[in-house]
Amino acid sequence: MKAVSLISGGIDSPVASYLMSRAGADVVLLHMDNRPYADDRALRNVMDISKRLDEVLGKSLPLYVAPHGDSQKAISETCDRNYQCVMCKRAMQRTAKAFAKSIGASMIIMGDSLGQVASQTLKNIRAENIDLGFPVLRPLIGLDKIEIIGIAKEIGTFDLSIKESVGCTIVPHKVTVAAEPEKVRSFNGCLDLEEIARVSAEKAVLVRGEEGYREAVAGRGLL
Repeated sequence: MKAVSLISGGIDSPVASYLMSRAGADVVLLHMDNRPYADDRALRNVMDISKRLDEVLGKSLPLYVAPHGDSQKAISETCDRNYQCVMCKRAMQRTAKAFAKSIGASMIIMGDSLGQVASQTLKNIRAENIDLGFPVLRPLIGLDKIEIIGIAKEIGTFDLSIKESVGCTIVPHKVTVAAEPEKVRSFNGCLDLEEIARVSAEKAVLVRGEEGYREAVAGRGLL
């Protein structure tokens, strides 16, 4: 059971990756590189988190990085600004889907916890999944933040997840918490998410998990 886990430098997604790996899934980590709307520290934090997951699980979880900055820019230029986060999630899920198919994975793992942030309201989660046609597992969906932090501390990822970095700088001042399916579908006429995801997935690069990974990313500004 191979799964692609979308992992950020935050608290939740490492815990979701850990739980699904411990449950028996063959987890491959995929980090969406948000530069220039984030800084280099975000990627370094994810690298450290992935190392810790390997240690606590006693096995290697390969870490890939795919570009996401161009996707964010395209969304901001074509979609309603208050839908930026919802459309960002849609782009990430479609990139993960395309990447999953390329490596023989059959599902996506995400660290969503219901209602924790604007993009994780029930209506927004529904909108993010419209027409995806691919399984998305959310092992933290019913946990609250205190419970998730407790697990993160137990497995040793919490202190790594709270290390300083620049958050997403393209987030609008006002974010919708009740995305309308019709509105989301209306963006299809001006934004080809499938093509954006295909390009991003094809540019995914292995940065941890195989001997010689440093050579694989040499000269590409990932380390």
